[in-house]
Amino acid sequence: MNIHEHQAKAVLAEYGVTVPRGYPAFTVEEAVQAAEKLGGPVFVVKSQIHAGGRGKGRFEGLGPEAKGGVRVVKSVDEVKANAAEMLGRVLVTHQTGAKGKQVNRLYIEEGANIAKEFYLSLLVDRETSRVSVVASTEGGMNIEDVAHDTPEKIATFDIDPATGVWPHHGLKLASALGLKGDLAKQARTLLGQLYAAFLGKDMSLLEINPLIVTGDDQLRVLDAKVSFDSNALYRHPDIRELRDETEEDAKEIEAAKFDLSYIALDGEIGCMVNGAGLAMATMDIIKLYGAEPENFLDVGGGADEAKVTAAFKIIIADPNVKGILVNIFGGIARCDILANGVVNAVKQVGLSVPLVVRLEGTNAELGKQIINESGLNVIAANDLADGAEKIVKAVRGAA
Repeated sequence: MNIHEHQAKAVLAEYGVTVPRGYPAFTVEEAVQAAEKLGGPVFVVKSQIHAGGRGKGRFEGLGPEAKGGVRVVKSVDEVKANAAEMLGRVLVTHQTGAKGKQVNRLYIEEGANIAKEFYLSLLVDRETSRVSVVASTEGGMNIEDVAHDTPEKIATFDIDPATGVWPHHGLKLASALGLKGDLAKQARTLLGQLYAAFLGKDMSLLEINPLIVTGDDQLRVLDAKVSFDSNALYRHPDIRELRDETEEDAKEIEAAKFDLSYIALDGEIGCMVNGAGLAMATMDIIKLYGAEPENFLDVGGGADEAKVTAAFKIIIADPNVKGILVNIFGGIARCDILANGVVNAVKQVGLSVPLVVRLEGTNAELGKQIINESGLNVIAANDLADGAEKIVKAVRGAA
């Protein structure tokens, strides 16, 4: 689960991290009130969306000369004007894709005297089962270019959760960022605070870009992106309350209600599969035959008829879907139960696109019989490759 920048900073502040003063704003009036509380003389008006690249983003409907989604202004009137221009508009960044995201809230923050920008993040390294720290002296909006062009400027080291942060970890961070004296001490303290927040709130990613040195030699977290392990949210009701469903795909929200593993993509062929590995293989083979999957969808090994019906409804309700491939390998889940789910869903919502079904495993013949006797316009597939080839041909023929 992701949260907004202002929420991330509030969580970090609970662990002693020093962040600039700021206030969220959902209306122009609230933006003005926030600026008046801060008092100036410099304000930063920040779009709050779940995507990076806001500073270089562009707003739909505004000319190319318009500023991005993060703007530095010098008066309350400018805060008001910029808030009015940004709220309710769609912001497109390199992470949102062409669709962009609508800006429904802003963060009005005090300006900072930036002397130097760094990059710092903590994330789970699944290969080592440790927390990995990634740091670079080249922080700011071009960090992606740094990773691509000059990866040697990015330093990494691990922290063993069995021991936690030790003084030598702080020394490594200070060395990676080229900090000495009091700034090195601040870096060591900051790392301990961030690590405590990371573990304490079950984060999967904590990214600070930029981490700055101010004109008076203070380390400050100027921007923060935080993602949480969704499987651990039951332990953190305070974090669950921070969820902003307007930033999430409606289909993914609906899928979560039925405990379905669903991720929306940008393709044309909807997939319904039981098993994550099989779902990945299905997506790969669709691409191999020249089309793009519209989604990742794993109904689970123990899927019942209700789950399958819900999954099929989610797929077929997407206007981008031009065809559907159902790929079921019956193990724990029986093919006849899954077939009944498909039939019931089609009868409830209708079927206007080609449907290819491949059934194999427990009660596969019974499942095929159920679909064949349903009267539905279904294309049967003998195996996965046959199913992928048939659905791609059906979609291309329909196009």
